[in-house]
Amino acid sequence: TEEEKEKKKKKKKGGGGGGGGGGGEEVEEEEPDESMLDWWSKYFASIETMKEQLRQQEAAAAEAEEKEEMEIGEGSKAQVKNKDKDKDKSKAPKDDKKKKQQPVPELPEKKNKQKIDELKVFNKELEAEFDNFEDWLHTFNLLRGKIGDNDDNATEEERIVGRFKGSMCVYKVPLPDDVTKEAGYDPTFGMFQGIPSNDPINVLVRVYIVRATDLHPADINGKADPYIAIKLGKTDIKDKENYISKQLNPVFGKSFDIEATFPMESMLTVAVYDWDLVGTDDLIGETKIDLENRFYSKHRATCGVSQTYSIHGYNTWRDPMKPSQILSKLCKEGKVDGPHFGPGGRVKVANRVFTGPTEIEDENGQKKPTDEHLALAVLRHWEDIPRAGCRLVPEHVETRPLLNPDKPGIEQ
Repeated sequence: TEEEKEKKKKKKKGGGGGGGGGGGEEVEEEEPDESMLDWWSKYFASIETMKEQLRQQEAAAAEAEEKEEMEIGEGSKAQVKNKDKDKDKSKAPKDDKKKKQQPVPELPEKKNKQKIDELKVFNKELEAEFDNFEDWLHTFNLLRGKIGDNDDNATEEERIVGRFKGSMCVYKVPLPDDVTKEAGYDPTFGMFQGIPSNDPINVLVRVYIVRATDLHPADINGKADPYIAIKLGKTDIKDKENYISKQLNPVFGKSFDIEATFPMESMLTVAVYDWDLVGTDDLIGETKIDLENRFYSKHRATCGVSQTYSIHGYNTWRDPMKPSQILSKLCKEGKVDGPHFGPGGRVKVANRVFTGPTEIEDENGQKKPTDEHLALAVLRHWEDIPRAGCRLVPEHVETRPLLNPDKPGIEQ
């Protein structure tokens, strides 16, 4: 309804504009102050965008359905046309209403949109979006054999004793020319080149937990007192003292750093427990993330590529490598010609040319020449690069279902 939309807009002004609630309309007129913005402003702006996209999809689907019904219901085309006109009319007043009720916010809101950089909010796991990150490393469960009668009805989960990760490739020798060209290297040395060594490697894992939604109530009062527990290898973190009282939609906003060694410690478990004063804390649900697959994937799921490159403020570049370093590394590994930075804000990679700005402002507003924006433009379109290209993981927040082993298959 219109009222709800109004409320949402007001909320948006408060949250998106850097927590400036209070005087609704006035907040909108000012452009959001850079110093007031933080990661959360970016997150809430992105959530709004995601909701907007969902709304548009739903509206489009509903409209298509209506049209179909009409065409079935009324044989005469004239009526159908009239109805469509009515529909456009009925839509128009709504838009007009918006404009009448809030003449001022309309424009600044658009400015807002441009001003706040956004990240991608996935409403599912990242794996679902990128084929489980099995672009070359496939995971096979190793199962224990069935020994006795009671093993016949044991679930596959209970029989898993380990995981085998690898890839197999069968090909005819000598290889036809087109395959050699596509592979980009001499096939006599085998198809698996540029694969990381088998030695254990140490990594730092940083887990950001933003929030949980619609948790399954764990207490008699229909609420829960959730807190986070994280497990990776021998590391077991229980953030018990920071439980959130009586809440099914807690905002945690926490980060945890864990050191780990691949391949021994690669399965990260993030769980939400219900804090209890008496007795043991109950598990609400948990999710498991295979970090190794992410680390080795060519989609580069280590740190998402953000939309813009800046060196200060709420949108500071977070990856330890700059865009130009990432690009050089990808070109080298994929045996791609480039990157060649040319004058006039152009960069050439393989047979593609990308353009972009060549200056960056520091905190004091001083402009310096830089190639980072150009490099980032290539990274954001890496899938267009022939042969070696693929989609790189964008800066994002993912949404993962929490599951409980006692209630298999039901989201908690």
